[in-house]
Amino acid sequence: MAMSTRATAAKAAVDVVASYFSRMQVVASDPEAPVFAFGNPHEMALPGLPAAIRAHAEPRSVDWFAYKSSERSAQEVVAAALSGELGLDFAPDDIAMTQGAFGAMSLAFALLADAGDEVAIPVPGWFCYAPMLRAADLVPIGVELAPVTFDLDVDAIARAITPRTRIVVVNSPANPTGRVYPPSTWEALAAVLEEASRAHGRRIWLLSDEPYRRIRFDGIAFTSPAGFYPWTVIDYSYGKVLLAPGARLGYLALSPLIPTAEREELRAALFPLGLAIGWGFPDAVMQYSVPELETLSIDMAELTRKRDRMYGALADAGYELTRPEGTFYLWGKAPGGDAQVFCDALEERGVYVMPGSLFDQPHQFRISLTATMTMIDRAIPHLIEVAADRTRTG
Repeated sequence: MAMSTRATAAKAAVDVVASYFSRMQVVASDPEAPVFAFGNPHEMALPGLPAAIRAHAEPRSVDWFAYKSSERSAQEVVAAALSGELGLDFAPDDIAMTQGAFGAMSLAFALLADAGDEVAIPVPGWFCYAPMLRAADLVPIGVELAPVTFDLDVDAIARAITPRTRIVVVNSPANPTGRVYPPSTWEALAAVLEEASRAHGRRIWLLSDEPYRRIRFDGIAFTSPAGFYPWTVIDYSYGKVLLAPGARLGYLALSPLIPTAEREELRAALFPLGLAIGWGFPDAVMQYSVPELETLSIDMAELTRKRDRMYGALADAGYELTRPEGTFYLWGKAPGGDAQVFCDALEERGVYVMPGSLFDQPHQFRISLTATMTMIDRAIPHLIEVAADRTRTG
């Protein structure tokens, strides 16, 4: 076999997703196709995004395009914004600028875990957690969310922890369910992780995956677990709030509550590990643009209208759905019970939604609300008709 064992494991963990992604790229080449598969833009970019990039593309010094790690100006802006947003005192040295949340998570895994360590991940949850962990020679341990409500099941996490557990990953607002977890959840989880760390004589870290932190509906508040459990690191991506996932910019942030000695040790490791994982720093121009990008956001009023239009129409038609509190996804039970059959029936009509099998949930499906309102209005009659057909025959 040419590939390493971990490469084989990572490939196996992501094969279905990769195949689906390749097929949807072909479909999405038609700008009018009602594609609700991925959180990709279907309208032109926020005007402020290209404006910010253009403003910083012209070099202002001879080292403008030299090797860059985490630019101090970007770290300072992020630390100040994050402090104001989360109510914690982040310092610039707590911030590592990365190539999106992918880069931030890769850095966190390299920073905190050893080969063979276990990492608890939510199910259903983002479909790249497991392959990323396999590629890092770590062991993903799926932990089911609470049935029906998709709350974080703290008791299930407690049962999943073993002496080999090193990291627990949480995601709020959660992809694909759209749930936003309250402070009481973080209080309960902090108690579990503290007790388990003491019991096993080894610190368990919390990775808070927060790329949708600024995409919330109905005035729902966001609370980060970083304020409840000191041994927390946060990953973030600008690609979601800007609806520009191809603009690879994000960061990893160390909680200011991490004890001083450990915090200093981690700070000192951020640059060398960022280099070691493959120069995991974002492009210079993206970093120079951070002050402007911090002020930009997807149109939440329009996104709310899209959510309400799709959710209302499908709920009225009898769909069982989770009303999203955040993210730009709609998560529901496939009529007839088999998500793949349901999605195939829609595809025959030229409507594309994501089967829950990509999330290890074969009875569920996900719709991305980043489509245009025209696409939503075109798709709704097909969604209603296919549901009626599947209910009769399923």
